[in-house]
Order: sequence, then structure tokens, then C-alpha cells
Amino acid sequence: MSLISAGKEYPVGLSIVVPVYRGAATVGALVEALSALKPQGGIEIVLVNDGSPDNSGDVCRALQQSATVPLTYIEHARNFGEHNAVMSGLRHARGAYIITMDDDLQNPPEEVIRLYDHARLGNFDVVYTRYAVKEHEGWRNLGSAFANWVADQLMDKPKGLYLSSFRCMSALAVSEVVKYRGPYPYVDGLLMQVTQRLDSIEVKHFARAEGRSNYTMRRLIRLWMNLATNFSVLPLRMAILAGAGMGVLGLLAALYVIIEGMMGHTPSGWASLMTVTLLIAGVQFLILGVLGEYVGRSFMSANGKPQGVVREVLPARDKGHAP
Repeated sequence: MSLISAGKEYPVGLSIVVPVYRGAATVGALVEALSALKPQGGIEIVLVNDGSPDNSGDVCRALQQSATVPLTYIEHARNFGEHNAVMSGLRHARGAYIITMDDDLQNPPEEVIRLYDHARLGNFDVVYTRYAVKEHEGWRNLGSAFANWVADQLMDKPKGLYLSSFRCMSALAVSEVVKYRGPYPYVDGLLMQVTQRLDSIEVKHFARAEGRSNYTMRRLIRLWMNLATNFSVLPLRMAILAGAGMGVLGLLAALYVIIEGMMGHTPSGWASLMTVTLLIAGVQFLILGVLGEYVGRSFMSANGKPQGVVREVLPARDKGHAP
């Protein structure tokens, strides 16, 4: 059963895009729970195996054959990262609305219909989820809070809006987001550039069913760097301010030395000189690092670093699933 939205007809009402990484133990239960849902216009599932080192690929292929709803399987040639995997999944989604969610069952499948209906009936382009209690490790919660604080400073988004990977997007927003072909996508940053029809709802958050989080501190830092350097020039402006501030401090220090010499005192010696030198050198290296990050990313983009390499696509087989 198709769905007409904004004057356009879509094969299904809702697509669920799930990036899979070390998800062999949980993705089957997730697909089973999602297949039992009856959203307006029908449902399809898109699984993106992002170079998972376990047997997630075999599990997903079996699910593609046995699922009771249309299920598309996409396999990346290597691990490219969560947002890159989501971008590949969005390009194969056919729904009037698309929900992205993790494969670890921490996002309750029963909240999917409520999220979808809130976006559809409220005519929102993006609806995020927020959690009263997050069942993540403490360091992960701190990392997420920091990432959202950085987003508040760097992006044109409502202050305090929590950017969750469990989100619902309209096909209009997705069609614009997938035009980005650079190697460093940040889905939320792209969405903020597309629309201001945003909202959020509170949902439950469960403890991880199996294993541990695939997000390491290194991955979180890479995510912050994508956000900071791909969607804002604020770091460059901060570097300019830092350079100007150190220039002013240097001028004041020079005036102090001149005045001290004119008064017949011997200018302060080695300790103060080394302190100022190390301070200035530290700021210079920080500025060079920021500039280097921008230049390096531009270089990699110009050299055609891929956003994702799709090794295999098993397209959905329509199964006549309708509400």
C-alpha cells in the first residue's frame, strides 16, 4: 500500500534504516519486532552492514530472504562509520518518512509508530528523540552531552535540541541530505542546513541487550571533528581571535619591558621569557592544527575519498505488507 505525502506518492509510508556493526546477536530480534508494526502506508527495512567483522552479513542475508516485510540489504566493502552507513541506507529508502535507529535494541521498536505519527501528523521534516534516562555508560553520556553542546555552538539549530541517532525524517529532507557526496558526512549537520521544521519527543531507552557499545572515545572524537570542521568556520574564527589575543599580550609585554628598562631596572629574565615563548608557541601550534585539519579534509575530498563503497545490494522483495 502506497502513501501520498506532499502531493507525491511513495511505495511505502515508513522506511527504517539500520546501520549494522557487530549486530549479529541483536539484528534478528530487531527485524522481527519491526516487522510486527503496522504503520500508515506500510513499512520497509533497510539494513546496512558497515564492514562488520562478525557474521552480521550472513545474518542479514538470511533476514532479507525470510522477513515478512520488504527488506533491503546493503553491504559496505569496509567500515566507513555510522553516518556514512546511514547515508548509504537513506539512498535506498523508498518511504515518505525514514527513521534511523541502532541495531542494539536500545531504541524500543514500539516507539517507532509514535515517532512516525508525530512527524507525519505534525508535518515536521525532522523529529528527534530524547531520553528521560539514558542507559549508556557514564563516559558515553558525557561524550554525547559534549557533542550536543558543540552542536549548539557551531550549528544553526534550536538551543537544547538533543541530536539523537533515533530520528524520523521526511522524504523531502532526506532527498536533500543525500546530495552530499563528501567523505565526512554528519547527518544532523546536513539536516540543519535543509529545514527548520524540527521537533522532538521523549521515548524510552533500554540497556544494551548484547555486548558493549561500538562507540569508542576515538570514534566520538572523529564525530566532533566532522561536526566542527565540516559545518562551521567558527574554529577558524576562534584561531584568528587567539592569534589577535596573543598579539595584544605580546605588545603589552613589550611595553612593560621598555618601561622597565627606562626606569633603570634590569628586565625580567629567563623564566618570564620562556613562559611567554611557550604560551605563544602553544597557541601557534593550535592554530596550525586547526588550519591543517581543514586543509587535510579539503585535500581528501578533492582526491575523491569515497563516502562509502557498496559491495552488494540485495533489493527488497515486496511482500504485500500493508496496515
